[in-house]
Amino acid sequence: MPPYWKSFIEKHSLVGREFSIPDDRDASGVGAVLEILDEQSSESEETDVYPGIAVRKDGFVPVGSCCLGSGDPYFICERDGEGGPLYRIYHDQVSEAGYEASRAIAIVLNDYRDLLRFAD
Repeated sequence: MPPYWKSFIEKHSLVGREFSIPDDRDASGVGAVLEILDEQSSESEETDVYPGIAVRKDGFVPVGSCCLGSGDPYFICERDGEGGPLYRIYHDQVSEAGYEASRAIAIVLNDYRDLLRFAD
């Protein structure tokens, strides 16, 4: 977990909190309801299950889980650095064989810090 993300979630006590992003505020147009993962859950998501296993090599770090039952987790990308996008990665588009980024990855927020606007 990048230090800037860890600092952000600790500063705002975000672990376990839910966020509802309306479809008109979601850059992908889908809308989202997600819960922020703790460090242990993030590590498990990136080492034990897909899409985390496949996308970790590209710098994606799992930070949230879907509360609507889709199974599509939420990520930040270490390569973007502080203030980078929040992504949704569609679990059914990622496998052991890899993934096509244009189909598997969607930007939800252009700056993950905008999550604070959508706290439930």
